[in-house]
Amino acid sequence: MSVGQDQFLSLLGQPPARLTVEQTAWVLNCQPHDIPVLVAAKLVKPLGNPPANGIKFFATTEILESAKDRHWLAKVTTSIYQHWQKKNQRKRSKAANASSDRLIAGTGPVLSQGERS
Repeated sequence: MSVGQDQFLSLLGQPPARLTVEQTAWVLNCQPHDIPVLVAAKLVKPLGNPPANGIKFFATTEILESAKDRHWLAKVTTSIYQHWQKKNQRKRSKAANASSDRLIAGTGPVLSQGERS
């Protein structure tokens, strides 16, 4: 949000009616890349029917009301933790499979005479 927009909204005494992904993340104290995770978990819903690669907006009143609910916040936190845990586990699994495939194919690390047994 630009300085001019911020000043205008402070004169009105209310937040904007719609929030961008970045603004929604600020309100929820998370990162913008976590918002698609929350959308997939159906914890936040974008306004309208935006295309998959389109800009998404969220209703300010809905986000602010939901943020007051401790139970909802716990679901948000759990969803984000689980998403990153699964993503990191897949990453580690791919790395482990790739290294074992290299060893099987004989492209693993080259060992010196003394290290071979």
